[in-house]
Amino acid sequence: MGILRPLEYQDVDGLVTDIPGICLVTFYADCVPLFFVDPVKKAIGLSHSGWRGTVAKIGKATVELMERQFGCDPADILAAVGPSICQECYEVSEDVIEKFQEKFKECHWKDLYYQKENGKYQLNLWKANEIVLREAGIRKKHLAVTNVCTHCNSDILYSHRTAGNDRGSLAAFLALK
Repeated sequence: MGILRPLEYQDVDGLVTDIPGICLVTFYADCVPLFFVDPVKKAIGLSHSGWRGTVAKIGKATVELMERQFGCDPADILAAVGPSICQECYEVSEDVIEKFQEKFKECHWKDLYYQKENGKYQLNLWKANEIVLREAGIRKKHLAVTNVCTHCNSDILYSHRTAGNDRGSLAAFLALK
């Protein structure tokens, strides 16, 4: 849908399936791609997690949807936090940090952000998504977290922070055989 035939939906940031041959695709340009594979139930999920999706815990929502739709056990799901903007490159304002303070326990704040002298904050979306996925029941040994920043590597990856709207998009693909 959206390529060979019209879209039947709008504003979707996550997809799941258990049908072999269906390729899930999401697009990014600094936001976080989240990958989910359940090798037991033969189901997959793919989610787009910008700061809004991260604070809304879309990773947890994806795991819960896989549980409801396919009977997945979070302990069986393999998950990955894909290439996206790193904490050193992701400056945000206080209103964004306030949203994270509302949704994440105070014990995690020191790992999620720090304040700079200019009053802005550096936010760690990788760590935030790791926390969300662990809280959703993903085992630590089943979770891979990137160390590849789109902004630091804008010569080979698209970055909205680098190029603004004058850029392409990265795509994440996931399918069952």
